[in-house]
Amino acid sequence: MLALVNIIDKDGFYVIIAFMKIAFVSVESGLHTIGFRKMASLTRKYYGNADVLYISPNNFYSSLHLLKVYIKNEVIPNMIDEGNLEIIASSLSKYDMLAFSSMTSFSDLTKTIISKVKKLRKDVFILWGGIHPIIHPNDAINFADAICVGEGETAFINFISRFENGKSYDDTKNFWFNIKGKIIKNDFLPLHTPEELGSFPFPLYANDEKIFENKIGFVPCELEHYLQYNNLSYYMIWSIGCPHKCIYCSNSKFIKNDANYRKIRYPSVDYIIEEVKNVLSKHPHISTICFSDDGFIGIPYNILQEFAIKWREKVNVPFVVYGLQPANIRKDKVELLVWAGMIRVRMGIQSGSDRILKFYKRTTSCDQIRRATNIISGYSRYMEPPSYDIILDNPIENQQDVQDTIRLIYDLPRPFILNIFSLAVIPNTELAFEFERLGISAKSIKDSYTKILPSFANVLVHLSTIARIPSKLLNYLLKFAKPYSESQVYFPNLLFIVRFFFYFKRLIEYVVHFDYSVLGGKFGYFLWKTGIINKYKEMRDRRISKELVFPLNKPL
Repeated sequence: MLALVNIIDKDGFYVIIAFMKIAFVSVESGLHTIGFRKMASLTRKYYGNADVLYISPNNFYSSLHLLKVYIKNEVIPNMIDEGNLEIIASSLSKYDMLAFSSMTSFSDLTKTIISKVKKLRKDVFILWGGIHPIIHPNDAINFADAICVGEGETAFINFISRFENGKSYDDTKNFWFNIKGKIIKNDFLPLHTPEELGSFPFPLYANDEKIFENKIGFVPCELEHYLQYNNLSYYMIWSIGCPHKCIYCSNSKFIKNDANYRKIRYPSVDYIIEEVKNVLSKHPHISTICFSDDGFIGIPYNILQEFAIKWREKVNVPFVVYGLQPANIRKDKVELLVWAGMIRVRMGIQSGSDRILKFYKRTTSCDQIRRATNIISGYSRYMEPPSYDIILDNPIENQQDVQDTIRLIYDLPRPFILNIFSLAVIPNTELAFEFERLGISAKSIKDSYTKILPSFANVLVHLSTIARIPSKLLNYLLKFAKPYSESQVYFPNLLFIVRFFFYFKRLIEYVVHFDYSVLGGKFGYFLWKTGIINKYKEMRDRRISKELVFPLNKPL
């Protein structure tokens, strides 16, 4: 380690003249990795330099790439073959410090890569951040010299400045350390304030990054890689935090670490506007901005109104909002966001049974779900069909729970898209502990949450999404819909047929609405270059400007 002279910048952070070779390594699907890109950008600003590398075993976010996998009801592979692992390990062993980031579903792959690097070079300092070390620190610390167990921005800069200068670092907050087998567990820093969030540099994007290519190694990220993995979209987060404590979600662990995580924090509207403008200056083909917030719809109306006005004036790119909560859906907010340019929403339903929603600790009832979907449906003229999440294959469901879920899906205002997941347990969440208490064995998140049981009940879920069959026929068929835990006959071929039409209909919806941010790739880029996508956007803008004018009548 080198003792270097540091300069403190105007924000109070150390700016380090660096000679130690550091690489940030994302082991995830694609190039989204929002938190990872934030950390990489911060490190480059205050440390001086760091290589940013992506290892993507699959392209989970590409609809066309995964269409065959979904229809066949297969498990999405999260591993890499031995030959490629050797290439990766050889490349990574040249660095002095490796900062990994991964979710739990990719934790086994991350461990394998770390082990292979350590065999080649024992003195590489391994740091592991991202969701997995926060959720399951007792697992991650066995494979790393340090893990980040809280918000990483300030914590990492504190750590790296001390590490580089040869000073004691093992009491750095938000970190655990593994020093010669001795585990040191430090306390948490306070969560970042909105002002601090607005002081950090924008997430790294299209700025000298590299991605691993099969049998080749790490190559520069070019436009074709962004089109392959991100299509014509850019993924970002405005707000941090979630007021809900759903037991299956990693947020329950974040809230356990710091109860203030339930409060929604966000930087200024101007900050996120500038982030998007920065991205568009590099990739003007971006046709959809995707907000992956858990609490976007919970932001106060006056802030959303400021956002709507400035978005249309300075950005005017269609956007998507994920993570809507039924209890927080308000007509005035939805209309305001539609006016601003919201073209698609995604909301968690999870179950049509109040009993199961209570088990999940969802602060939502089925009546609230129906109210929320009716509000959203009222703006179907201006948006693509909304997408709703549903969780199947829950071992504590009974037949009534299954039937209630199918009936709710059957009754939803149409059109809509259903995102279907099979219940898989994230370690160290409340759900994991509850199943352990009940003596129930369930799938791990490391296995698959996309491959569902080919039960008749799950066939009916798909069928009810495709079309409304006669209600008398549905009532008859529901008698044969059994819960996950019961012995039953399975219908893999019937499920294959129904899923084919299920996803074909979904594909048609994207095509009809010119949403090549989802289907995109090179073909979407061609449509952007020819101006077809912009023409469709202009038609939509004119219709909204003519018909939705009242959201601005409320004072800021």
